Formats: sequence, C-alpha cells, structure tokens
Amino acid sequence: MWGIIIAIISGAFMSIQGVFNTGVTKQTGIWVCSSFVQFTAFLACLGAWYVTGRDHSFSELLKIDNKYMLLGGVIGAAITYTVIKSVETLGPARANMFIITSQMLVAYLIELLGIFGAEKVDFEWRKLIGIIIIIIGIITFKWK
Repeated sequence: MWGIIIAIISGAFMSIQGVFNTGVTKQTGIWVCSSFVQFTAFLACLGAWYVTGRDHSFSELLKIDNKYMLLGGVIGAAITYTVIKSVETLGPARANMFIITSQMLVAYLIELLGIFGAEKVDFEWRKLIGIIIIIIGIITFKWK
C-alpha cells in the first residue's frame, strides 16, 4: 500500500513540476530553466544525503557494474526538457496522458525483455489490454 501512495504522490509532483517548469521557461528560456531545475535537484539531494546519515559515499559510483546506469542525470535533463515542451504544446492534462502511457509501454517492454537488470516477466494479455484501455481513454479525453 505504501508503494501505491508514494507512486501517487510522485505522479502529482511530476504534473505540478511540469506546469511550474513550463511557466519558468516562458520567462527565462528552456535551458536556463532546465539548468536551474537540475541544480536545485542536486542541492536537494545533497541536503537529503547529509541529513539522512550519509550511509554511502560518492566513491561507490566508481564501482557500479553497468556504467550506463550512471546516465540517470542525463536522462533527467532530457525528461525536464521533454516535459516542458509537451506541457507547453499540449497542456498539462493531455501531456501527462501521453507521458504516462509512454511510461507504461516502455516499463512493460523493459519487464518483458528483462533489460537494464529488471526481472523478466511473462507476457500477459490483461496487461496489454490495460494499455489499450489507457489509449482508448486518451482518444476519449481528446475527442471533441
């Protein structure tokens, strides 16, 4: 249950952040906004690391087996950019519908193929039907 609550909070934060970042971008430009977002996220993470006891050190990053997994920050910058542009062009609700649907599709493919260290799962029709229902929901929401 706790995982579901955290996921719901995460989704709410992502929607709010997309709107905030789009508003800042209109006044400053996308790269200034994105840089500020990433920098303040860095400071927030450093603060949280400091407050929570610093169980791990940054030197442990050098020991990561799959170095490609260190691209999370680069992907984070790409996420910031693409969310801003999608909210700017589609509006918050429509942008988030496409973002969430894309997340579902890609996450399911990652699980099906067992890539990036994810546990491989068997194909299930009910999951594919769920994604199709989401797509039908987008069409219904967008329909005029």
